[in-house]
Amino acid sequence: MWGVAPLYFKQLTIIPAAEILMHRVIWSVLLLVVFIAGLKQWPKVTAALRNRKVMKILFVAGLLLGANWLLFIWAINNNHILDASLGYYINPLINVFLGRLFLGERLRRYQKLAVILALVGVTVLIFSYGHVPWIALVLAASFSVYGLLRKRVAVDSLPGLFIETLMLSPLALGYWVLFGSEYSQLTNNPLSLNLLIFAAGVITTAPLLCFTAAARRIMYSTLGFFQYIGPTLMFILAVYLYNEPLEEARLVTFGFVWLALLVFSADSLVAYRQQKRARTALSS
Repeated sequence: MWGVAPLYFKQLTIIPAAEILMHRVIWSVLLLVVFIAGLKQWPKVTAALRNRKVMKILFVAGLLLGANWLLFIWAINNNHILDASLGYYINPLINVFLGRLFLGERLRRYQKLAVILALVGVTVLIFSYGHVPWIALVLAASFSVYGLLRKRVAVDSLPGLFIETLMLSPLALGYWVLFGSEYSQLTNNPLSLNLLIFAAGVITTAPLLCFTAAARRIMYSTLGFFQYIGPTLMFILAVYLYNEPLEEARLVTFGFVWLALLVFSADSLVAYRQQKRARTALSS
């Protein structure tokens, strides 16, 4: 779903990216209310609302998530899907770096090699084009920091996502009232456009809910591998459907990042199997 999201946002190019984000926030809140009620998660929401520290972290996390969403939408609708793809390929490697920096997690030898390979790839792009691939780096960094904050706050994924989105809703409503375009008056739009706008809530929440459900059911190493499906689909759409230029330097960068992810995934799989064998030995 994340990988084919560009197909959806490309249908809304007539609407400014900030306005799409506005709808994404508002309709996500309404949809999440239904999920919270259906799954009887209100006590968890209430407990989080009473904790000032949790609310501060969720507020910052929500701003980061909103900024990530806004840049992602803008990148797609301004023909930068390859940059978005690169950003989400780099994301797991930045997670490793942040884990070392803020959580005291030690990097294994091959994890260090993966990070170095990704840095080499980005450096190639900088020297070839003369500028930093800021879209990719900001997307990767903002989502990685968001993940770090969510890891450090004791709130389940669904109540946390609801509160984050709810705190963005005053900004979204303010934008709707003060800066909304001609398309913000839904009564003037054709039904087909309004259905696309309302779908923004589903496009936002469905992948996140599937992700959290999968995280409880399959191996973490397998889950990490599946996360590369999204940027791979974006890459295919960018090159073969939307004909974004894939210059030699950019292809070299992707090559280094793909190699880094191959090293990273293989190392993660080996480490997981070693830990599993160790736990089995202890239990026997």
